[in-house]
Amino acid sequence: MPLTFTVQEHLLPGDDIAAKWAVASRLGYGGIELRGGAGMRERLPELTAAVNAGVPMQSICVITRTFIGAFTEEERAEARRIIGELLEVAAAVGAKGVITPAAYGIHSNRLPPHKPRRPPEEDRAILTEALSELGGVAGRLGVELWLEPLNRYEDHMVNTLAQATTLVEAVGQSSVRIMADLFHMNIEETNTAEALRRAGAHVGHVHVADNQRLEPGTGQTDFAAAFAALRDIGFSGVCALECGLSADPETSLAAARAALRDAEG
Repeated sequence: MPLTFTVQEHLLPGDDIAAKWAVASRLGYGGIELRGGAGMRERLPELTAAVNAGVPMQSICVITRTFIGAFTEEERAEARRIIGELLEVAAAVGAKGVITPAAYGIHSNRLPPHKPRRPPEEDRAILTEALSELGGVAGRLGVELWLEPLNRYEDHMVNTLAQATTLVEAVGQSSVRIMADLFHMNIEETNTAEALRRAGAHVGHVHVADNQRLEPGTGQTDFAAAFAALRDIGFSGVCALECGLSADPETSLAAARAALRDAEG
């Protein structure tokens, strides 16, 4: 079965979701990934109208200033509130799930000052609690929560699919799975394809970008090997473009779609 490729909304030209979808569908994509943070419910009238017009919006990527693994309880509570809202919006528009990393940019063990503010066991406890709580919300709404490992320079807690797997298995809810980002995997995994195979059914969603974070086809990522691994694990989710663009959007996205089609074989 061919993979479904979508595009994050900010990469597409157009004044609203319907106009963006007109571009995406013409270029051969199968839907749009929304980006959302606090106040996402305010977009529901526009998004509902787009759904009624036949626009597929399969996923939401959290874009916010605080995360479930933040260092203060106040920030963590705000992150859980925002993600809860995004899960409600996902259910309302027919999206399958919502993406969140553990955190973004709050600390890296690989960059100065190299002094984490929490021990690893506390990191794990905080993440397990948040994923369990939000996984329950997702399950009740009939959607999924996807944990995204980030590279070592952007997060110190969850960098590999194996680390994410231990967390989702500890949570033990079918609504909590992994979002595999090929850009971050290019930095962290020894073998991207084998990492995907080991994660197996835990992989619920995929982000595609080339090794330098531009659109697929502009770098050296082996997309064919990654896609073969996804077929091997019976992946039935969506692959969304989350990347920079090397040229104007239509030119870049058209070239990326062709490169992805070639990689599928």
